[in-house]
Amino acid sequence: MNWTTIIILCLTLGLAPFNPPHIVEKLQMLFNGKLVRPIDWFDLILHSTPWAILIYKIVITGLKKN
Repeated sequence: MNWTTIIILCLTLGLAPFNPPHIVEKLQMLFNGKLVRPIDWFDLILHSTPWAILIYKIVITGLKKN
């Protein structure tokens, strides 16, 4: 996956809906112990996947340079 696609995914799916970003809301629920419904877990996975791919790409690219 190229950088442009990953960044577009992070800025759209990773942050949607934008006020407040859904990923922030789900992470707060996770840290507060309120992430209990299956739909909430699905939302967390859905909205965090682009960020996980971005982090993976950064790590892999950094390791290839060394």
